[in-house]
Amino acid sequence: MKIRRRQFLSLAAGAVALPVVAPTARAQAFPSRPITLMVFTPAGNTPDIVARLVGQILSQRLGQPVVVDNRPGAGGNLALQAVARAPADGYTLLQVATPHAINVTLYEKSPVNVMRDIVPIASTNYDSFVMMVHPSSSAKTVPEFIAYANANPGKINLGSSGTGFLGHLAGELFRMTTGIEWVHVPFRGVPGAHAAMLAGEVQVMFDSVASSLPHIQSGALRALGISAKTRMRVLPDVPSISDSVPGYEVTGWLGFGAPKGTPPEIIEKLNREISTILADPAINARLLELGSVPFTGSSADFAKLVAEETEKWAKVVKFTGLKAD
Repeated sequence: MKIRRRQFLSLAAGAVALPVVAPTARAQAFPSRPITLMVFTPAGNTPDIVARLVGQILSQRLGQPVVVDNRPGAGGNLALQAVARAPADGYTLLQVATPHAINVTLYEKSPVNVMRDIVPIASTNYDSFVMMVHPSSSAKTVPEFIAYANANPGKINLGSSGTGFLGHLAGELFRMTTGIEWVHVPFRGVPGAHAAMLAGEVQVMFDSVASSLPHIQSGALRALGISAKTRMRVLPDVPSISDSVPGYEVTGWLGFGAPKGTPPEIIEKLNREISTILADPAINARLLELGSVPFTGSSADFAKLVAEETEKWAKVVKFTGLKAD
């Protein structure tokens, strides 16, 4: 990793050399024109929906439009590159996400990464993942699945929406933690992976609760465990994987970030506004409908999360031997 965690946290806290120019006046003047929010997924995906939901209210509070610009590609790196190379004035923001933390190690030779080039502003929400099998599987619990996998090495296929995606690495973290073996079978997107699961072509999959819930509720797929530490309201009967695999936890989190060098007073202003938005019960309810849990804190809190997640997923990427450069 080309930037140490301590350096990153100091950067996020505003410990950078900045011109000494009336910061209060600068913060009061911001924004005086539209803000662009770069989103790493196509329109209509859950991150895009969250970005537009928060962005719409943020634009009302700031008195300037927040324009969502979808830049999918390279696992989130295209959006990150666009923001990292933009002026550090608060007018170009990034929807920061778990893939950006993963990519620090996965795309080790990338000219930009979230630790080096982005200052976290605020987290917005996180999604849990669910471990699923076909209903024909003999495994009805996580321990039963582990026992079956140990008794049938090489006979289990792990489906995912793509190599290096969070669903894939959630599975690899499970493999790393439990010591079981399987064959990874990547597909081009979640629909293809779901189709393979429904057809019984792959035996297990880790996917977001939001996209998997209809198949689970219909009985087409069986949920064995969720990746969060506590049970979810939408799947109250499904236990946490960590009940059987201590220390296992996976969340797909989202938040806002800005280019390195963005004035701290602008970062803090945006953090206050986003925190206020997420305190609204109506916004909370909408996020819960999407299968997401709202959460926020200071910009330093978000920086700490990004740093911790970068370190966590670096271990998994290195365990798998993946390289995307």
